[in-house]
Amino acid sequence: MSSEDKLTTKFGKPDNSPGFLLWQATNLWQRRMRSALRESGLTHVQFVLLTSTVWLNDHEMETTQVAISKFAHADVMMVSKVLRSLEEKGLILRLQNSVDTRAHMISPTEKGRDLIGKAIKIVEDTDSAFFTMLDNNVGEFTEMLRKLISSN
Repeated sequence: MSSEDKLTTKFGKPDNSPGFLLWQATNLWQRRMRSALRESGLTHVQFVLLTSTVWLNDHEMETTQVAISKFAHADVMMVSKVLRSLEEKGLILRLQNSVDTRAHMISPTEKGRDLIGKAIKIVEDTDSAFFTMLDNNVGEFTEMLRKLISSN
């Protein structure tokens, strides 16, 4: 194979690509989250959406499927499927909205609140262990992530 036929990239090599590195870091982090949350019976997506539901409820914000989707920056159809699974587990209630009959108000059950109270400690401890390599740069890293999310 000639050098003209080889794959070229503006980054020179894969480990200079921020997207490739983000993908790798995300996979590592997700693996740790899956392992840490296993005993809770929640997937990480279920954890995020249940936590989002509790947060929105606690702060007296509209808690519809669409509101949860926007809050979590997640696909509406995926949120719908995950909320159904959380409802089947008895962790949330989906009540018809009296103003908009097409929408459902989502609220956590007592069982859901109890589980999130335990799971959030697991997730925060796992995050702390994972991001410990960043030392005093965690705040700066978090701000950079926030910037990426808010610009898209």
